[in-house]
Amino acid sequence: MNKFTEEDVRYFANFARIAISDQDAAQFSELISELVGFGDVLNEVDTEGVKPMTHPLQLYNVLRVDVPQDVLDREEMLAGVEEHEDGMIKVPNIL
Repeated sequence: MNKFTEEDVRYFANFARIAISDQDAAQFSELISELVGFGDVLNEVDTEGVKPMTHPLQLYNVLRVDVPQDVLDREEMLAGVEEHEDGMIKVPNIL
């Protein structure tokens, strides 16, 4: 089992700019050691023949089909634009 020392906890707390007391460093070193130890338990599980997965649940695309449609009449749209020419909106040059 990997053991996180109080010095390790202080190092990471300093790295994250978190003030930590000596009592908290002692407590967190034990808790983090337990968490890392749990990873060692998981390494003992037989995963032979188990396919790797990217997500625990099957995901489905729930978006609608993108079908072009006229939502707004062109003349009505161009009526709200300051400058237009040949049915297109004129915008300022950017280059």
